[in-house]
Amino acid sequence: MAKTETQATITAWAEEIFGPVADQSVLVTRAQTELQELLEAVQEGDPYEIGKETADIAILLYRLMELNGLDFQEQVTAKMTENRSRRWLPKGDGTGSHIKG
Repeated sequence: MAKTETQATITAWAEEIFGPVADQSVLVTRAQTELQELLEAVQEGDPYEIGKETADIAILLYRLMELNGLDFQEQVTAKMTENRSRRWLPKGDGTGSHIKG
């Protein structure tokens, strides 16, 4: 069984393989590329590729969070607390936006 990865282990691996990040925007740009690949996997209805591409995006985001001294899970939990306190306008397609004001 594979060991459970963390932000720290993912970042350490990436630093060893790819080197340090001089400009964090490259991680975001790469995540956009991976997001396009995820869209293609979703459009093809391929669960295996959906999982792989989603993981690629998460790896980049974990690394970005680690580089900024943030904990991914703590940030998601805090954001969900904020989201749960908002009022929402559903769009009817499984998404929506919060009502400002």
